[in-house]
Amino acid sequence: MNPYALSILLSSLAVGTITTLSSSHWFLAWVGLEINTLAMIPLMTKMHHPRSTESATKYLLTQATASALILFSTIMNAGATGEWTIITMNDNSSTFMLTVALAIKLGIAPFHLWLPDVMQGLSLTTCLILTTWQKLAPMSLMIMTSHQLNTNLLITMAVLSAVIGGWGGLNQTQIRKMMAYSSIAHLGWMTLVLSFSPNLTTLNLMIYLMLTSSMFLMMTTLNSTNINKLSTSWLKTPLLASSMMVTLMALGGLPPTSGFLPKWLILQEMTKQHLGAVSTLMAMSALLSLFFYLRLSYAISLTTAPNTSNSNMTWRMTHNQMQILPTMIMLTTMMLPITPTLLAMLN
Repeated sequence: MNPYALSILLSSLAVGTITTLSSSHWFLAWVGLEINTLAMIPLMTKMHHPRSTESATKYLLTQATASALILFSTIMNAGATGEWTIITMNDNSSTFMLTVALAIKLGIAPFHLWLPDVMQGLSLTTCLILTTWQKLAPMSLMIMTSHQLNTNLLITMAVLSAVIGGWGGLNQTQIRKMMAYSSIAHLGWMTLVLSFSPNLTTLNLMIYLMLTSSMFLMMTTLNSTNINKLSTSWLKTPLLASSMMVTLMALGGLPPTSGFLPKWLILQEMTKQHLGAVSTLMAMSALLSLFFYLRLSYAISLTTAPNTSNSNMTWRMTHNQMQILPTMIMLTTMMLPITPTLLAMLN
């Protein structure tokens, strides 16, 4: 892609997200979401492949439906209350429609079906943008309106997302689809605690962004899109492969990695709210996700490809342009000891 066109598209993505984040008026927030969507479509179609065109079409249709629902719900709310500000969503039907629209935007179950198919047709860099940056604007709107959203609806969608996100990734061989189901499961955890503690949702979102970014940056460095390609990574870069294993364990929520922190705090908050059954179901669904993370770890470390070279020296990747990757890996693994500091910052 032309670097000038790429810079304009990335700038538009940034402007759209910042517009939504900084707005207090619904129309301005909707405009920011639209700028975001329109800037994302050309990035999706830059591969000039039928799969990428299909992905861009599916993405456009789902996001357009969600945007229309957002606009319709805010107009209904303005008609009922006379207010356009984001924090005054007092009409029940418009609040329900807004929750559904933002769930479609984010890919929360049961409105998740577009996300794995769209990600399968994209490049790894575009997948990184879709699973990280594109979550910021809709999730910020959910956090801003969290005190007015229907708690039972959010808990139902959260449990569905965690179960479907774990169940859907079990039989996959394509890593992009696995990361899509991983994203659905993590969004379920964020949605679960949204009504009770928006600060915990923000913390979970920050850690999810770090984990997913480091995972996609490592996949881009290794140029791996399926399990077969990933199985040769240990011979190329053992250090990066072992770092990917730790990142996968962090995505699964194992201590002492950073991924354990939000799950622990969310389960603690849910037991405080006397929702023991929901907490148990979420913890069990996390085991489903952990299974396919372990499957990937097994493919990286224990499934060594046959080395047919006559030389004793195995080929190594010499150039690493991902200067930010070591920092991301450190944040993925080392944030658990500073839990009190993070909580104090959010409160």
